[in-house]
Amino acid sequence: MLGMGLMVVGTAGIVFWGPQIGKVIAGIFMVFGMIALMASVAVYFWAGMMSTSTTVLECPECGRQTKMLGKTDRCMFCKTILTYDISKATEIPAVEEDDGDENRGEQHHAHPADKSSSSQATT
Repeated sequence: MLGMGLMVVGTAGIVFWGPQIGKVIAGIFMVFGMIALMASVAVYFWAGMMSTSTTVLECPECGRQTKMLGKTDRCMFCKTILTYDISKATEIPAVEEDDGDENRGEQHHAHPADKSSSSQATT
């Protein structure tokens, strides 16, 4: 965006400073704009290449698959902080045993009002 803006500003130099000086200013800004544009293309290419070789894991909060770049990253859906570094972990999860339940991975949360009605129904 910056590169394209520099090129537009340079082209406006022809209007503001006339055809002689304006062409020189337009040429200078055109070169700077192209350099900025190519730098941004390189950064996006590098980030895209890193994204193809990342670790895909399941977020413990929302249960969706997300990519992790580096030792610490955030879930791209719920923004939970994820880490491989045990020293930065806020809590170490317990390993759950597989009970063969077909609804594995789904969390069932009861509404607080449901607790009172279910406790009354069982008493």
